Amino acid sequence: MMKFYKKLYVGESIKNPVKVRWKLAHGAGQLKIYVIALAGGDDLLEIYHCAYLQQKYYKKYPPFIVGIAGSYDEAVSLTQTIIEEVYADTGDFAVKEYILNI
Repeated sequence: MMKFYKKLYVGESIKNPVKVRWKLAHGAGQLKIYVIALAGGDDLLEIYHCAYLQQKYYKKYPPFIVGIAGSYDEAVSLTQTIIEEVYADTGDFAVKEYILNI
């Protein structure tokens, strides 16, 4: 079961985030959707094209999605926004702790 951040970050090009989220949760294909997820290791965040989530690994170990974007560039910009917001609120780059504790 795919998990989403309750205050999901959404890129400007996403017109219907509820529909995109539903399609991601149900494995429906989407050509231009990128997701921003909490990283499994020491990294802060990871960006995936939604097609990667169709792999067996991600069905067994779904990522915790914190943002969705309509292009890779938009995903990078949204990632920057998330990190800047965390730093402004906490003075630190502990993105995982910030997101999981809100």
